[in-house]
Amino acid sequence: MVNTSYKHFTIGVEEEYMVIDPITRELKSHEQKIVLEGQKIFGDKVKAEMHQAVVEVGTDICKDVEEAFTDVANLRKSVHDIANSLGLWVGASGTHPFSHWQKQLITDHARYNEIVNEFQDAARSNLIFGLHVHIGMESREMAIHIANSARYFLPHVFALSTNSPFWEGRLTGYKSYRTKVFEKFPRTGIPDLFNSIEDYDNYVKMLIKTNCIDNPKKIWWDLRVHPVFNTVEFRICDIPLTIDDTIAIAAIFQAICAKLYKLRAQNLNFMMYSRALINENKFRASRYGLEGNMIDFGKAEEVNTISLIYELLDFIDDVVPHLGSKHAIGHVHKIIESGTGADLQLKVFEKNGSMIDVVDHIRESFLKGV
Repeated sequence: MVNTSYKHFTIGVEEEYMVIDPITRELKSHEQKIVLEGQKIFGDKVKAEMHQAVVEVGTDICKDVEEAFTDVANLRKSVHDIANSLGLWVGASGTHPFSHWQKQLITDHARYNEIVNEFQDAARSNLIFGLHVHIGMESREMAIHIANSARYFLPHVFALSTNSPFWEGRLTGYKSYRTKVFEKFPRTGIPDLFNSIEDYDNYVKMLIKTNCIDNPKKIWWDLRVHPVFNTVEFRICDIPLTIDDTIAIAAIFQAICAKLYKLRAQNLNFMMYSRALINENKFRASRYGLEGNMIDFGKAEEVNTISLIYELLDFIDDVVPHLGSKHAIGHVHKIIESGTGADLQLKVFEKNGSMIDVVDHIRESFLKGV
């Protein structure tokens, strides 16, 4: 397959950052000042989120991982500098180690007011920080085909991103507690299989017609065919501590899509597995990160998670040179060697049991590699 066949697999990255009070190290409302200053430089690439202690950023449509790296680096650096100028810190972690959601202010916006009104404490307590990666598709028909098959790999990549071991001052025992918090919302988690794009569209129409949702953006699955853009959007991951982790994960998602596309072009299909089975691996990734086992459904047996990730790297290896992402994906070996964000947070905590130190580590890691 020639190089040009992969050109439509563009990348878009969205990251959610926490705003921190440098004195108490708690989450702090920035009264949208960071967003307003950020928008002067980046326009709507910097956005408010439901909680006032969150800043969301999104890249342009990037043709490859190198462009994505440059864009994320500029956003991280600028948001960090703006926060500093306002006497605030920013950091990237799936949850804050000890802040309580009850103290956090909700952004006054019609959409957020509506969500809080419908979901009540499930929405108010949804104080979490994620990474979303959009991969461009040539058509919506191809998007649903790739989304169906890519579901299998979601837990593998999620395990690499785990970065939320604490919640409200407690050691949760999970490597990603963020997913546990988000599960309180409806229409979250691993999506079902859809036989066609029409099948998916009919599902959305049914929800809108019966007043379950007023628009398809209220489908918050771990992976979705985007309702507006021609992309498959991967939403399962915690926001990683560092930019290198973020770009490695984005590169893997892009390569998975390219590989599934290549198989389809050769009239080959990847095995489809049920939501119920994939959920077993998602739980294991959330609980143990890289340290546990997952299920190899083909062999019907438990396999060490890291060995399954190496298998994934082998699976995508032939498309990586076409995508120009060898260096970015090479960083996965470093994550496996040093640990995920959750492992690094836990290592800091184990030294002297200080969650203040953990917040400092989150803050210090924010510009690492930028």
